[in-house]
Amino acid sequence: MTGHAADTANVLWFLPTHGDGRYLGTSKGGRHVDLGYLRQVAQAADQLGYYGVLLPTGRSCEDSWVVASALAPLTEKLRFLVAVRPGLQSPTLAARMTATLDRISDGRLLINVVTGGDPAENAGDGIFLNHDERYAVTREFLDVYRRLLAGETVHYKGEHIQIEDGRLLFPSHQAGGPPLYFGGSSAAANEVAANTIDKYLTWGEPPANVAEKIAGVRALAEAAGRKVTYGIRLHVIVRETNEEAWAAADKLISHLDEETIAAAQKVYARMDSVGQQRMAALHGGRRDKLEVSPNLWAGVGLVRGGAGTALVGDPETVAARMKEYMALGIDTFILSGYPHLEESYRFAELVLPLLPTATKGREAATTVNMGPFGETIANDSRPRLRVSQS
Repeated sequence: MTGHAADTANVLWFLPTHGDGRYLGTSKGGRHVDLGYLRQVAQAADQLGYYGVLLPTGRSCEDSWVVASALAPLTEKLRFLVAVRPGLQSPTLAARMTATLDRISDGRLLINVVTGGDPAENAGDGIFLNHDERYAVTREFLDVYRRLLAGETVHYKGEHIQIEDGRLLFPSHQAGGPPLYFGGSSAAANEVAANTIDKYLTWGEPPANVAEKIAGVRALAEAAGRKVTYGIRLHVIVRETNEEAWAAADKLISHLDEETIAAAQKVYARMDSVGQQRMAALHGGRRDKLEVSPNLWAGVGLVRGGAGTALVGDPETVAARMKEYMALGIDTFILSGYPHLEESYRFAELVLPLLPTATKGREAATTVNMGPFGETIANDSRPRLRVSQS
C-alpha cells in the first residue's frame, strides 16, 4: 500500500451505444441496441448501485448527449459521464449544454474531456490538427469552459480560441460545474490533466504501468499546486470459478478470425493516440499471449479500440485485482462486460459486495427478505437467506 491508496471506490458501468452482443468481431450473437435496451442497462445500473455510466463518443456510436438526455428522466441516482469534444464544440456551446443537462438531471452529470486520437476520424469531423495541437486546443477550451461554468464572464484570446463576452445566463446545478474526467498517455495529455482536470483516467494496463502513469501526473499536478484523483477503464469477465471465467474469455473471441484482427490492427496503426499504441502493444495483434498481467486479459483489444483489457476470474480474484489498483490510488472504476445488461448484474451480485464501494445498491429488500429474492421453492416456501447475501 502507498500513502495515496484509495480507501473506497466508485464503480461505473458502460452504456454500449456502439453495439452489444455475446461475441466480439462478429454479427453472431449481436444484439439490437435501441433506446429500450439502453434504458434496461441504465436502469439496472441505477438499481444495482453503480455510481454512474460512461457513454462513449465518436462516429462509431450514438450521440452521448442525446442518449443521456433521454435516459436521465428514466433513472433516479445514476450519473452520466458524457463527453465534451474540444475542437468539435466551442467552449461556450459546450458550457451551455453542460449546464442544461446538469440542471435537468438534478446534478447527475459528469464530464469526460475527449481530445480524439484518430486522424482519419478527426478529418471526417473537419479537424486537421496534429497531436500536440489538439491538446493545445484542449487546454484553451478548458480554460474558457471552466471559467464559464464557474460563473465568470469570459474575454479570451488564445492561439486557437477567441471569445468575447462569453457567459452563462443559467448556471449548472453543481456549483462550478460537473467534475471533469480526462484520459491521455502522452506528455501533452499529462500537462492538460495536471493543470485543468479533476480525475485522470487510464485504460487497463498492468499495475506497474498504471503506477508509473499516476506518479507522473501526480508530480505534475503537485508542481502546479493542484490535486488530481485517478480512475481506470476496464472490462470484466467474472464467473463463480476461475476456470469458468477463462472459458468465458475464450468464448468471447471464439468467432474472431485473423482477417478481422488484422483489419482492426491496421486501424490502430494509423492513430496517433499514445494510449491506443500502449493498448495495442500489450497483445501485438496476437491471440496466443493475451494474459498480460495476472488475470489481466488483452483479448478485447484485438478488435476493440480504446479500452482493450479485461479482469478475468472468480469474484474474489477480480476483487483482489481491483484492490491492487486501489492501492495505487485508483478510486474510480469504469467497467463493462458482454453483453452489458447481463454482466451488469453478474458483476454487481458477485463482486460489488466484496469491494469497499462509496455507493451502495438497494440492499434493504435482500437483507430482510421482505420481497421476491430467489425463486420460491415448490411454490410453497422461501429459500433460506445465505450469509453471503446479507
